[in-house]
Amino acid sequence: MKYALRGITAEELTYTINRVKMERNAKFEIKPQFSRTIRRVQENDKLYFVSLEVKVESTEAEPKPFNLKARLVGIFEAEEVNTDEDRQVLAISTTEIVYPYLRSAVSALTANAFINPLILPVIPAGTMFPEDRGEKNATLSFENPDMLN
Repeated sequence: MKYALRGITAEELTYTINRVKMERNAKFEIKPQFSRTIRRVQENDKLYFVSLEVKVESTEAEPKPFNLKARLVGIFEAEEVNTDEDRQVLAISTTEIVYPYLRSAVSALTANAFINPLILPVIPAGTMFPEDRGEKNATLSFENPDMLN
């Protein structure tokens, strides 16, 4: 299997401040939530769109000083993606390529909002999503042959 990055774009970058009362020296626990969608282009079965998204959302139970959503889409050309193993390798490899751009976008977005930049952790390839780790009850979705989750 061969693949190459053909482009990357920010599909959504949003930041909203929340007026949250907090005690002096209190700390917020920021727990980013990640999601991924991989779609194959029907008109060109060699093209794949890999969408990585991160969210930080405030709730009543867990207030956050801001809400954040960042979604980047990488465009990849891939050949010889024939088996489930090939699809899993493609999902992990393309995620590994797009994720540093997502980290950078989140850091820049928060820094440009004049707060301490949120720096997402470095996450080793193949460990970000349960299906990449091979956990029980977690598999890549092949219900629609053109979509991997």
